[in-house]
Amino acid sequence: MSDMISADLVDLDLSAETKEAAARALAERMTACGRVTDLEGFLADVAAREAQMPTGLDGGIGIPHCRSEHVTEPTLAFGRSAAGIDFGAADGPADLVFLIAAPAGADDAHLTILSALARQLMNAEFTAALRAVGDAADAAALIRGEDPAPADEPRAGAEPVGGSTGDTTSETAAGGPGEKSGEEKSGGEESGGEGAGGGESGGEGPGESGRPFRIVAVTSCPTGIAHTYMAAESLENAGREAGVEVVVETQGSAGFTRLDPAVIAAADGVILAHDVAVREKDRFAGKPTVDTGVKAAVNRPGELIGEVRSKAARGEVTAADGAGAGGAAGADGATPVGRGGESGEGYGTRLRTWLMSGVSYMVPFVAAGGLLIALGFAIGGYEINKAPSVMDHFVWTQADSWAALLYQIGGVSFAFLVPVLAGYIAYGMADRPGLVPGFVGGSIALTIDAGFLGGLAAGLISGAVVLAIQRVRIPAALRGIMPVVVIPLISSAVVGFLMFVVIGKPIASAQEAMTDWLNGLSGANAVLLGALLGLMMCFDLGGPVNKVAYTFATAGIAVSDPSDSAMKIMAAVMAAGMVPPLAMALATTVRARLFNAAERENGKAAWVLGASFISEGAIPFAAADPLRVIPSSMVGGAITGALSMAFGATLRAPHGGVFVVPLIGNPLLYLVAVAAGVCVTTALVIVLKGLRRPVPGATAQGPGGGTDPSAPSGAKQPVAA
Repeated sequence: MSDMISADLVDLDLSAETKEAAARALAERMTACGRVTDLEGFLADVAAREAQMPTGLDGGIGIPHCRSEHVTEPTLAFGRSAAGIDFGAADGPADLVFLIAAPAGADDAHLTILSALARQLMNAEFTAALRAVGDAADAAALIRGEDPAPADEPRAGAEPVGGSTGDTTSETAAGGPGEKSGEEKSGGEESGGEGAGGGESGGEGPGESGRPFRIVAVTSCPTGIAHTYMAAESLENAGREAGVEVVVETQGSAGFTRLDPAVIAAADGVILAHDVAVREKDRFAGKPTVDTGVKAAVNRPGELIGEVRSKAARGEVTAADGAGAGGAAGADGATPVGRGGESGEGYGTRLRTWLMSGVSYMVPFVAAGGLLIALGFAIGGYEINKAPSVMDHFVWTQADSWAALLYQIGGVSFAFLVPVLAGYIAYGMADRPGLVPGFVGGSIALTIDAGFLGGLAAGLISGAVVLAIQRVRIPAALRGIMPVVVIPLISSAVVGFLMFVVIGKPIASAQEAMTDWLNGLSGANAVLLGALLGLMMCFDLGGPVNKVAYTFATAGIAVSDPSDSAMKIMAAVMAAGMVPPLAMALATTVRARLFNAAERENGKAAWVLGASFISEGAIPFAAADPLRVIPSSMVGGAITGALSMAFGATLRAPHGGVFVVPLIGNPLLYLVAVAAGVCVTTALVIVLKGLRRPVPGATAQGPGGGTDPSAPSGAKQPVAA
């Protein structure tokens, strides 16, 4: 892809102040070169991708990218900013900006560009050269891997972007004169010839044969693109500096090529740098292993290599399924959601992650069971909960029989809520060994009427017990039965004892007190609770605070016969959650000139998302302008929640939006509450946006709907955290 970037696609004096303006400036160059057919449509695709996750990387780099039907061929544009542009990286603004465009469906091309670029960005000489280059043609040549300098002055570190990065088994970028990645690769192949014997060398390092220490590694991140390959490059570079052979399997979005089993067998240690589950992790059992987050491999690869060598020297190895042996598995936090990550990540952050793990697995059971129960009531009336079992009485031609069937299936689904919550909280902490005690503890919570509070406690206790067991040094003869016999047996017994005998009764009492309080809510107290829940639903639009409010509501209706107060709370929560996307859709309709083309396009989709109770439909607007959108949404959500409670609207279904209005008590007043909140939020957003100066790409439309390039640029827009 030598023609992927040219001098016309390079701007060494990028003057944009915001990431949106930077993307527009570089996209305009792509359009002028015939690489993009519809500028506004392409920018909408870029904005949609940016809304999913910030594309800023440590080291002053921004890599906005997307696949788009408006792109004719894989293209890369580069801009250099003197002032820096905020792309959401933790270490500050980016001065090197790469806009990557790939045609829709061209996954391999898109990922090849990204992965090769990500690897090169770990080369300090490469980024330094980009910051120093003074000519656009030289910058384009440097990115392509062509040396703009005279032939007798070779430039180190210039690997062509878009080159052969498809092989995910540690193809090392050229590091400098005299370094040959082929030699390293052949070293890995030679290691395969030693078979299993190499693996038995444990932590001997070079050993008697004098060979270097050998490490196999896996890197992966949620998007499977940038950090995955940056971590691989960082580990390989650190390995060369330490005299260690490092072979990396990158588990990216385009799939992965498995390491040769012989290479794994000959390895002296393993590094797993991942933020998503490692695929086929059992291949690395029985080796000294360091299990950490992918950013740790990017930022401190030398420490990880030193840590795995120390473990090898001490003889610490992992058992299958992360069962732990010699204290290794548990110490590192084998699970991606339970790992502590980098040293700066506090316990509160990890606790929130564990709880969200349980909630995310529980929500589908809530939605399916709640909708089935609500449909049963809609067809058969509210007396259907007294119908006999359909195993004993079912008439194919009677609507009541079908209603009873739906109600009873929904009830069975609801019975899984607390065990699933507890089981996957424990899974988030301790990986698969936590599932058995978690589910057992959750089921006990149901048995003793401890409800959701009991499920939360059972999940956290189960994960902690398993982690404690994994820290115990186990004789080699017992390692094979740890994950399937010892850990499930001991952890289930401990959790069962604690839930039945020690903490079960106090938690059940607390659950009963909370239920009585909810049942006693009336008048002003109920309205205030509705306003509070509305504020929480609109604060982070699908984030942890939103999920706390939603889980609180679903906990109340997750019983066979929920109270009237619980159904009012569920109705208020759903109503408030619909407000932000509907308000953004309405605002883009009545005052389109206040929004750029990407936001107007997102507004069309927000109608459907809001009507379906998907609060995330407002995220693109909140990400671009959080100081105006989020407070406005919270005000409207609070009004809707309060009105819904005041009107006495009830809801048995935990999801569905306007599509479950027939199942809502007082449906007309319920819709009035939603409309009131939407109108208030829309008005506030329009007023607040109208007070600011226009931003690039947001106003000043020229003939034919295009953006007038002479429109004044406004203040830099904040970036959502």
